[in-house]
Amino acid sequence: MDPVARQLGSRPIASPHSSHLRRWAAAALCLLGLARLAGGLRARTRGLAGQAAARPVSLPPVVPVARVFTLTPEPGWYSEPSIAVNPRKPSQIVAAFQDPAHVSYSRDGGSSWNSSTGTAPSNYAVSGDVSVAYDDRGRALLCYIAFDKLGTTDYWAHNATRNGIFIRRSLDGGRTWEARQIPVIEHATAPGIPFEDKPYVVADDTGGPYAGNLYVGWTHFTLEDSTILFSRSTDGGLTWSAPLTISSQPGLPRDDTGSVEGFDAAIGPDGEIYALWSDGMHLALATSRDGGRHFGPSRRVLATEASYFKPDGVDRGDGFPQIAIDPRGGKRGGRLYAVWTDYRNGDIDVFSSASSDHGHAWDPPVRVNDDPAHDGADQFMQWAAVDPVSGDLYVLFYDRRADPANRRAVLVLARSADGGRTFRNYAWTTTPFDPADDFIGDYSGLTAFNGCVYGDWTEEAPSDSGANPPSGRRHENRRTIVRVGVARFPSPGGGAAACP
Repeated sequence: MDPVARQLGSRPIASPHSSHLRRWAAAALCLLGLARLAGGLRARTRGLAGQAAARPVSLPPVVPVARVFTLTPEPGWYSEPSIAVNPRKPSQIVAAFQDPAHVSYSRDGGSSWNSSTGTAPSNYAVSGDVSVAYDDRGRALLCYIAFDKLGTTDYWAHNATRNGIFIRRSLDGGRTWEARQIPVIEHATAPGIPFEDKPYVVADDTGGPYAGNLYVGWTHFTLEDSTILFSRSTDGGLTWSAPLTISSQPGLPRDDTGSVEGFDAAIGPDGEIYALWSDGMHLALATSRDGGRHFGPSRRVLATEASYFKPDGVDRGDGFPQIAIDPRGGKRGGRLYAVWTDYRNGDIDVFSSASSDHGHAWDPPVRVNDDPAHDGADQFMQWAAVDPVSGDLYVLFYDRRADPANRRAVLVLARSADGGRTFRNYAWTTTPFDPADDFIGDYSGLTAFNGCVYGDWTEEAPSDSGANPPSGRRHENRRTIVRVGVARFPSPGGGAAACP
């Protein structure tokens, strides 16, 4: 209570002739209370205004030598892109996206882009969850799932139809693609079949003992659980091994927190495979030192928050991780990085952790986005890559720091040149977009080589035009586009001569 009010409230007013004093005191108390209330409201308003003013309204500096291209000629059912650069011929880049499986390619370091044909299967209704890589001979690999109709929403194995994971190859860097689609795993329609989800292809191009091997990991959903499966090819992707289960503990059978999902892998210079995925409220790691023939038991290495969440205005979101390695630093390589997204700070942030002992111990997480903590701005759907020449770590993500309403986003690229200890943020786009509650995917794509950084991502189209969803999809109005960005940074390998 205010000291003046306390004094008035305890003042003796005992005289029979002092009723006017009592009335005066009551009126004074009333007026004082109203004044205090008004003052409090003004102070609160000033405080809220101060909070709003304190929130950053400007974007980070623009990425060096930035260029952005739109790969999709008109809006449609497009999302979940992937991108790769050919380390044998860095002027060649492939970018893939869904739905169905599409590929665009560049033969001049990202200065221009063209569309490939013959990448989507003709014998399935839907194809997507794409990823791309180049092997040690410069062949481009496209990996995707295909199915006719999804099962029960998020409980994909329930009422699943025929489905599988497939590889398609390009022998000319991504311009043309072989007609044959090669199954990694495939199921005919039958009661109780599993659903194979979210594969990712990785190539060993290290020059080590298993150079040329190709690897695919994914989530295997059954009616009872989810597991991470892994397959390898030693003949350029023509044939694939029977799948191994590399997750020691199964997850829940639903495409939600509690499942095991979001496989990614990095290859050390000695051929060691580091496989990482989301496991409930943790990241799990499994390693192989014999070219993927066997894996040690998986273990939870980093605590996270829930792996699935819904940013405002987006159909869905998740914090699936990436893993990357600095190949410099000895026979087994240098620092290993894990990057993911979660909401431990209230709003959604991007985090990175590093390991200097090949995954045994991990540093405390570092916040990648450099806006003030707890500012209410979401950063989400990240992808990470290490430049094998410079060792720099790059992270791409959607960023809402400049929108007080926390809906409109731009694309931000973060760079760490000190082993993941600190990050500097750059705006890759400067015109924000509103996702309009649409599905913009579970992931984006990022790759880097010799100072050239290439990313691809999904945006909501600014026009009012739309497209009807393919059969079997649950989302309705689709107005998304896929864009690709090119950036250049200093590199000890000669200054990124191949990118524009």
